[in-house]
Amino acid sequence: MQIPAGLVINGIEIFLLVFVRMTGLFVVAPIFGRRNMPAYLKIGFAFFSALILVNTTALQTVQYDDSILGYAFLVMKEFLIGLSMGYVAYLTYTAIYIAGEVIDMQIGFGVVNVLDPISNIQVPITSNVYFIISMLLFLSMGGHHMLIRALFDSFTSLPPGKAVFSAEISDSVLGIFGTVLATGVRIAAPVVATVLILEVALGTISRMVPQMNIFVIGMPLKIIIGLIMITITIPMFISVMQTVFELMETGVVDYLKELNPG
Repeated sequence: MQIPAGLVINGIEIFLLVFVRMTGLFVVAPIFGRRNMPAYLKIGFAFFSALILVNTTALQTVQYDDSILGYAFLVMKEFLIGLSMGYVAYLTYTAIYIAGEVIDMQIGFGVVNVLDPISNIQVPITSNVYFIISMLLFLSMGGHHMLIRALFDSFTSLPPGKAVFSAEISDSVLGIFGTVLATGVRIAAPVVATVLILEVALGTISRMVPQMNIFVIGMPLKIIIGLIMITITIPMFISVMQTVFELMETGVVDYLKELNPG
């Protein structure tokens, strides 16, 4: 069996650092980090991606004081870099869950959650629908290619062993939190506004016709109107998801800039 040329040219220590960073991203990144994706597939994909990168990109020599502990520290740091990159990418996806939670609370589905067997968490019904649509959009728009490209480019903007974790990183992540929250509200705004108008109308009717049982009529009416609005606003949701994917890419790039002190 021949040893790949990249392992000889750049050294096995460089290859291992590249492999560890890629593995960290594939653990939590959207699509790649799903529980239904076999671990062997993630590890194998990270291995062959690292093999390609080492053979096609000139990487700088890593300084680790020629000690096992120093190199182990570098390995852990590279894994944290990949893990945090995947987390930043996944963080933008949580706008869907925020929007679904807000919508479900308004239309009466707030007490009904479903267990997502893939992520192993309780998610609102609307969030689950939005997530399935967004996952298809993510694949059709080449979002997985964007993540892989950002991962490959990270070794140019942030070579192995050069990352510095500073206090500014938390400010960057908090900024992404704010943007994600605003995006989730944007997705839910049409449905929330419609339900609010409906509640005002029902309140007016209850004052005009006291004999009418608004509680019996209002609940199914809110569900029907909410589902209709969700269907109508699907094109708007698609356009917002394009913004979310752009935010995902810029968020990862900005995060890498914060890690590079140079």
